[in-house]
Amino acid sequence: MRALLASLPLVLLLTACSSDKTMINTSQSLIMESSVLSAGILTSKPTISEQAGQQRALSTLENQQSRPVTVHYRFYWYDDKGLEIQPLEPPRTVVVPANQRIEINSQIGNLMASKVRLYLYL
Repeated sequence: MRALLASLPLVLLLTACSSDKTMINTSQSLIMESSVLSAGILTSKPTISEQAGQQRALSTLENQQSRPVTVHYRFYWYDDKGLEIQPLEPPRTVVVPANQRIEINSQIGNLMASKVRLYLYL
């Protein structure tokens, strides 16, 4: 009986972690690893617009260095309830030229998408 009671918290924890859909706080629309900022890259928070029945997210990357910087990124889309919309886009890579700005974007055909998060890393 003691073994059963002792294992109950572990079973409850594993049950809670088994959900397919995880709700997250989508108020943070930009996540940038510190190495990106150290490399001289500044970015704007992604903005969302609707174009031709698709949701589009757009962000600007600015390289403040005198050399090009390779940046990896991924957009994550969420609905009004904070649930992640599938399928996930694959990570992308872009080279930001020295002392220049470029735009990166993502499009999704799911009009339930209302929030987006941009994750940047080197």
